Amino acid sequence: MGLGTVTRSMVERRAIELAVINGRSADNLLQSDWQQAKRELTGCEEMDLKEVELESAPESERWDPVPGSEGYEVAEIPSEDEDSEGRNDAERLFEEGLDEAQHERMLEASEEPRRTHRHKRPRRQSKDGR
Repeated sequence: MGLGTVTRSMVERRAIELAVINGRSADNLLQSDWQQAKRELTGCEEMDLKEVELESAPESERWDPVPGSEGYEVAEIPSEDEDSEGRNDAERLFEEGLDEAQHERMLEASEEPRRTHRHKRPRRQSKDGR
């Protein structure tokens, strides 16, 4: 159940109550009394002018630190788990395993002709010609 429309006089009455509760006279209202009274009666924070402008702006324009500047793209910093190429530990290990397997296949392929070549050597003939 809401209060309906909150008027300035309603906020003022509550601000006076807050000042008196805090030991000040009704003539000694602080900005914080007004803000708290409005917050209590409306249920929301009072927004300053900049916040109101930001809220009314389209989402794509809300973050523009220097209006009109185009900005620039910064280099992406790899996380602690990534190397300079953006690979994590598992990806590096996988690629190292592939490289190692390829290297072993190349070594085996280069040794294969040597093995078969060794087995096909002609026998030495004995002195008697056999």
